[in-house]
Amino acid sequence: MLPKRLTLVTLGVADVAQARAFYERLGFEAAGIEEESVAFFQLEGSVLAVFGRENLAEDAGVPHDGAGFRGVSLAINLSNEGEVDEALRHAKSCGATIIKPARKVRGGYSGYFADPDGHLWEVAYNPLCPLDENGRMQLPKPKKAP
Repeated sequence: MLPKRLTLVTLGVADVAQARAFYERLGFEAAGIEEESVAFFQLEGSVLAVFGRENLAEDAGVPHDGAGFRGVSLAINLSNEGEVDEALRHAKSCGATIIKPARKVRGGYSGYFADPDGHLWEVAYNPLCPLDENGRMQLPKPKKAP
């Protein structure tokens, strides 16, 4: 069974640095994750990520061009790898298409499924961003300048 929550929305963007700067100007604080290819922002109850559009498509295992890729993925983060596997089996039994079977990825474990309209959902376990008691993803705090 999939939990009824949304932990992460990832936007595929043309320029991660530009997108990060935009969201920071809006008042969003980037998490303390040192990556040029992605930026994460803790929201109230969920997380927003900006990730290079082509990199997001590659991560999901879909072509980055054409009408099939919308440049957005939704995510449900879970507590361990077994929960990820079970959630993907459940999604498939409900009519989802498994786009990328779960496997170890940098920093965790994840897979993707698509709903009947092709919207991408990532199901993931990320030990660097644990879930709180309400299932909300907790990002590392930003490092403060000395």
